[in-house]
Amino acid sequence: MTNSADRSWTHAGHGLPGSEPDLNTTAIATGLQLPAGFAAIAGDPDLGPAITTNLARVEKKLREAIANSDPLADATSRHLVEAGGKRIRPLLTLLCAHLGDASRPAVVQAAVVVELTHLATLYHDDVMDSAPFRRGAPTAHEVWGNSVAVLTGDLIFARASILVSELGSRALGIQARTFERLCLGQLHETVGPRPDEDPVEHYLSVIADKTGSLVAASGQLGAIFSGADEAYEPLLVEYGEKVGVAFQLADDVIDVTGAKVKSGKSPGTDLREGVPTLPVLLLRRAAEDGDRSAVELLKLIDGDLSSDEALAAAVAGLREHPVTAQSWVVARAWADEAIAALAPLPEGVVKTSLTNFALAVVDRAS
Repeated sequence: MTNSADRSWTHAGHGLPGSEPDLNTTAIATGLQLPAGFAAIAGDPDLGPAITTNLARVEKKLREAIANSDPLADATSRHLVEAGGKRIRPLLTLLCAHLGDASRPAVVQAAVVVELTHLATLYHDDVMDSAPFRRGAPTAHEVWGNSVAVLTGDLIFARASILVSELGSRALGIQARTFERLCLGQLHETVGPRPDEDPVEHYLSVIADKTGSLVAASGQLGAIFSGADEAYEPLLVEYGEKVGVAFQLADDVIDVTGAKVKSGKSPGTDLREGVPTLPVLLLRRAAEDGDRSAVELLKLIDGDLSSDEALAAAVAGLREHPVTAQSWVVARAWADEAIAALAPLPEGVVKTSLTNFALAVVDRAS
């Protein structure tokens, strides 16, 4: 997705050695950091080393997967990988694999597939949103132009397809259906809601497709290729869908809370770019219901926000309006539903970590 997220959830990922050294060496060499909410993993003497070592394997194989003999294709494909990233999706694949036998080689390959798919969507999203930066670096289309950026995204999708085809027909089906939803989500976001469609419900559907679908597939693939109990799969799919939506909704609020230090996102980025977010959609609903303060604030938001002063005023007004607090309530409700979906899972570090991650998603800027 194009919206920024907590930049403390990063993975430096530069210069992996060819061999697999001990855990401490691997962590230092790759800059691996477990995201907020996953402290239970780091504190577990068995799960911590296993997850961290497999994340290093994912990073190494990720670079191998995008390497290309063509110099231009190699440079453009490496652009976002070298810029870093949260690696949330492969982490969820690896974590959920511990509901079964996480040592199976296919688990790491599945984790690489979901991250490649995510990276490919970023190239396309940045072109469609005309985003100038991604992960602190100029976006690919700013460096090489729109056509090259779109084709690079296509190329990375192709590499993901090669890897997933090696995992078998079931994984290929999951990948294809996820890809379909990613495309539909982007299409529906582009054209907007139908005249008879509620804008908020439309938006929730869009982010379920654009964010929730791939997060859901990440956990499901981890369960499948670890040989975990099949009964866990629908639970992880529901969890992934809901925590993905919660993540994006929280990101919407971060845009108007001014939590730049914690999120790495300059307040008002979405407002200035005209990106629809939940606080603004709720503000429009409030205006339609006769809220005069919402009407006046929308005049500012829909006006010229090119100056820093105008943008700051819009951010401040939206931050103080009740719709921002309402947006937090909605985000937390989705996180709570994600946690509730985990109830049948066995107690242990996996369930605790998934629960804590859902809580951390909506506590990033509160």
